[in-house]
Amino acid sequence: MSKEYKSVEEIISDLPAIREVCVSLRETLLANLVMLGEIPAPTFKEEARVNFLMQRFSECGLTNTSSDECGNGLGIVPGKDRTRNILVMAHADTVFSERRDHTVSVHAERISGPGIADNSLGLAVLATLPTMLEKLGIELNSGLVLMGAARSLGRGDLEGPRFFLENNKLPLTSGICVEGVKLGRLSYASAGMLRGEISCRVPEEYDWIRRGATGAILVMNEVINRILGIALPRKPQTSIVLGSVEAGTGFNIIPTEATLRFEVRSESSEIVERISGELEDIIEDVTSQTGSEVTLDVVARREVAGLGIGHPLVKQTREIMSALDLRPHITPSISELSALIASDVPAVTLGITEGEHLHEQRETVKIDPIFTGLTQLIAVLLAIDGGFCDESE
Repeated sequence: MSKEYKSVEEIISDLPAIREVCVSLRETLLANLVMLGEIPAPTFKEEARVNFLMQRFSECGLTNTSSDECGNGLGIVPGKDRTRNILVMAHADTVFSERRDHTVSVHAERISGPGIADNSLGLAVLATLPTMLEKLGIELNSGLVLMGAARSLGRGDLEGPRFFLENNKLPLTSGICVEGVKLGRLSYASAGMLRGEISCRVPEEYDWIRRGATGAILVMNEVINRILGIALPRKPQTSIVLGSVEAGTGFNIIPTEATLRFEVRSESSEIVERISGELEDIIEDVTSQTGSEVTLDVVARREVAGLGIGHPLVKQTREIMSALDLRPHITPSISELSALIASDVPAVTLGITEGEHLHEQRETVKIDPIFTGLTQLIAVLLAIDGGFCDESE
């Protein structure tokens, strides 16, 4: 099937044949998914999963595999043109502790397990991609850099992807970030974001009678009420997500500490900055009124940036998705794509399949749509490799 494509239309005409080959590798892909999914990989503890990924790269015949100082796992398929390289990246970490049971359940139409959608499937795709390209007889003109990214989520704050991009010596033409879900996802810009923790500590010498409070929970409740009172615009789209609250140890013990984790997202960096200022004002006011120690720890920030909808990479990706009867769900990203955008590497994020119960113990992905997602990924790779996604000078 290997040939030199003259247009994206020629690639689209081969989509049924590409999907057929992807389906033929079902057992290989699912085996990789199960084995990767059963290796715990909370942020900062991804080493075992990354090592397994590199083992798979070696078994696929990749001679250039390595891990860097930040724990990223890399496998390189050399291309004919050393001036062009495509980075395909999936984050290796998950939100689940190593103390969780990571047993994966395989059923006829679906697979379930913690982190199976976010992002064991993304890693399994990387592990299987060299085999798929070989069976398709595809020899890319560009080099293919496959990376399992470490330290991406939460307090990892994209440390792994940033480290690679800051130290990489290979000329990168474009990038694709692979997420397990959702099929039809298309991200080509990063959203403005502020992620942080608000901590409240009531001093031991706290004057309960004078202050009129009964512990850190009520102080944090005041903070939350103030945050809910922040005016959010409808346009640009903006949200504040209160992710978790931790406080207290029992029925009859007054809690002296509480922590709130939150995230602000907006299509406007200016709105995020404005809300950041309001949060600081809230903390200062609650501190002065209650006498407790309330502090803000910013875990991560993102600026609004990215490609326009008219960029060739976006246009060709949408054309391929349309040919596969996929309706693009266009959404800004705050994940690995942000690091690529910050390094001036044109990139998109693609989802591979349908899923449900995301970030729950029973996280699930559907098997059959995976092969449409793989076909999409390979077609976009071919379009980038053919130069059809290059921006005109």
